[in-house]
Amino acid sequence: MLDIAADLDASQVMTLEAYADTIIPGERRGPGDRAVAGAATGGGAVTSGALDLMLSPEGGLAGMLDSLAAGLDDHATGYARRTGRTLDPAVPPFVALPFPDRTALVATLTAPDCEEQEMWVALAMFSVMAWDTGAADHTTEALAAGHPGLTQMGFAGPDPDGLWRFPSYSYGRVLAPVHPMTTPLGDPA
Repeated sequence: MLDIAADLDASQVMTLEAYADTIIPGERRGPGDRAVAGAATGGGAVTSGALDLMLSPEGGLAGMLDSLAAGLDDHATGYARRTGRTLDPAVPPFVALPFPDRTALVATLTAPDCEEQEMWVALAMFSVMAWDTGAADHTTEALAAGHPGLTQMGFAGPDPDGLWRFPSYSYGRVLAPVHPMTTPLGDPA
């Protein structure tokens, strides 16, 4: 896990985790977990490493996460005002929203007519990538740790030598002939 304390404060972390949990919900990590709403059983985007992926330098969002968290909280405050919701001041505004309200707000932010849509969809994609690819970790490490998304999808582990081989074709048939110069290990000539 990346050192999130160096980049974000606890409030920003909670807000970003709540956003990730809204995209792919999971169960709470403990009784005091407010960021993860507990709207689904099993691990969701948060336990799949969404925040680590957001913070990765390769992703290009790390330097904007503080602003994105502030934007989410500003939108949550406005949403609460418009809908008559009372927000718990003990947690960031987006975290204070009940899960159905979080999803309604995110649906508005990611809608085609939202001027900020591209930004919120991009942030959502990090949650999806964390869950369905285990991109925050090496695939073998993620599988060994029981990564929630890869496990749920039935992602096959490597052979004992650490290589992936697929004796039966994923589509149930050969899609193209093997190139005549392909080596027995599958390398191109």
